[in-house]
Formats: sequence, C-alpha cells, structure tokens
Amino acid sequence: MKKACLFVFLVSLLLLSCGDSQKNFKIEGSFKGFNQGELYVYSMDGSRKLDTIGVSRGEFIYQASISDPTTLVIVFPNYSELPVFAEPGVTVKMKGDASHLKETEVKGTDINKAMTEFRLKTCNMMPPEVVSEATKFINEQPSSPVSIYLLNKYFIQTPNPDYDKVQSLANTILKAQPDNQQIAKINKQIESLKALKIGSRLPSFNAAGLNGESFSSTDLNAKVNVITLWASWNYESINIQNMLARLKRQHEGSIKVLSISIDGSVKDCRNIVDRDSIRWTTVCDGRMWDTPVLQKIGMSYLPDNIVVDGQGKILARTLSYQELSKKIEELIE
Repeated sequence: MKKACLFVFLVSLLLLSCGDSQKNFKIEGSFKGFNQGELYVYSMDGSRKLDTIGVSRGEFIYQASISDPTTLVIVFPNYSELPVFAEPGVTVKMKGDASHLKETEVKGTDINKAMTEFRLKTCNMMPPEVVSEATKFINEQPSSPVSIYLLNKYFIQTPNPDYDKVQSLANTILKAQPDNQQIAKINKQIESLKALKIGSRLPSFNAAGLNGESFSSTDLNAKVNVITLWASWNYESINIQNMLARLKRQHEGSIKVLSISIDGSVKDCRNIVDRDSIRWTTVCDGRMWDTPVLQKIGMSYLPDNIVVDGQGKILARTLSYQELSKKIEELIE
C-alpha cells in the first residue's frame, strides 16, 4: 500500500514538473564587444513588466514563465532594440556583435528565423527601403507575429504615422488573425488616432500622478502646454525633460508640463523624477505602452510630445529636442 502511494506521488510530481517546464521560455545570449552590463526586456503587448538581464563576459541567460506566445523586446545600453518571439517550453539562442546589433542571429523557432532574415536583409537599407520591405512582408505573411511587430515598429511608432496605411495593413493582419486581440485593439484605436492632427482639439482625459494627485486635460491651461513621453532608459527623452525644466524656470507661469513615463518599474521612474527634481505631474503606472492615457491621446513613439494652447488646441506633435525648444520660445514670445 505504501509503495503504491509513493508511486502515485512520484508520478504526480513528475507530471507537475513537466507541466511547469512547458511554460518556461529561455534565451541564451552571446555578444561580442559587450563584456559586462545590463539589458532590459519587456513584452510588446504589456503582459510582462520590464525585467533586467545581467550580462557577464559577453553572455547572459534569461528565463520567463509564460503560458502563451509573447513578443519580447530586448533593449540594449545604446537604446537599440531586438524583438524575440517567445513560446512556452522553447529555448532560443542569440548571437551577435554589440557594434552590429541589426545583424544579430536569433535561432530556435521559425518565427525568430523569419525576423532574423528580415533584419539581415534590411540592415544596410535606407529607411524608405526598409518600410517598403516591411510592407511587403506584412502583405505576404499577415498571419505571422512578425507582421504585428513590423506594423508597430515601422508604421505606428514613428514621428508622423500615415494612419490610412496603418489601417490598411492592420486590416490585412486582422483578416489573417481574426482572434488576435492585440491587432484588434490596434485596429480599433486607429480611427480616434487619425483625428489627433495639428489644429484639432486634445481629447479629454484624467490621470493619476506618481504622488496620487489627479490631473486632467483641463489642467493644461497655460499659454504653452506640453505633454511629454519618456522612459528612464531613453537618453533623448530624459534630455527633453531637463530642457522643459529649464524653460519652465525661465518662463514661470507661462508653461505647464505633463510627463508620462512608460517605465515598467514605478520605482525606477520615481528615482529619475527625484534625481532630476521634476516638479510637475508625472504619470507612471508600470503598464508601459498600455497606460490608459496613452491610448486616449495617441502617443506611440519614444520620445514623443504634444504641444497645446490654453484652449486644448494641438499646435505641434512629435518634435525633436531642438524643434520643441524653438517652438516653445516662439509661442511664449
């Protein structure tokens, strides 16, 4: 009787262990020219918060427990990004050179192989050629998860999205993947985003700041109002934050700022805000690109910004550091 019970227990334990291992996903990475440091990884659909990966002697191992296929994005110290398509129970291997990240090979699944082939094919192309190749890929392989990544990377997360083209490509993907909630969500948002043009009114919204304070679109009632999108791991966006702080001090009372951080760690966001003495409301809920206010006002590029007047009219969008500084000075004068 005891032997029988022990046998049942061991079989149950074995089955449980097998079930857990089926959910484990692993990345084994090796990079020349990157001896030691840290990488960040987040999921494109917001299902996983920002994780940190330690690199030692040019190598790293990252493991995650997942139950469904997920697109992960690895962020390097120079802010370059590499997508990895994760599946439960799968191990993928990354090998590359830190000075030629676009040529990194990701092996282990057909989807990662397809993405690697796209990067190798386009690594030396000019931006318009890459966009053309991305369009071709989406039209030829709309059922691939790579198509959704390419849609985000080259058509949505750009300074001035062509929403008519975005909608056309999204419809192509949705037809091939009718049950995919991610592409359905993108498709649903496009109509509202198309209305957010220069000259139109900023949609009304409410948000909560890091200290629990409430902030709404009606609070943007100064002569010049700026909404800025940033992240602790994006150097350019932090530079823009610091520039806005300087201009706000110089033109006290004429400028209002709302910052939105897409950091997966609220703690990291707060550390930057305290370090740089940011004195205006910062929204950070750890949901990254799924932060509700971003969906409302159509910000999808990092770094991004929207300039509005005291009546909520959009005056400019997605300006560079120099363009934003110049625009604010012009409006104040």
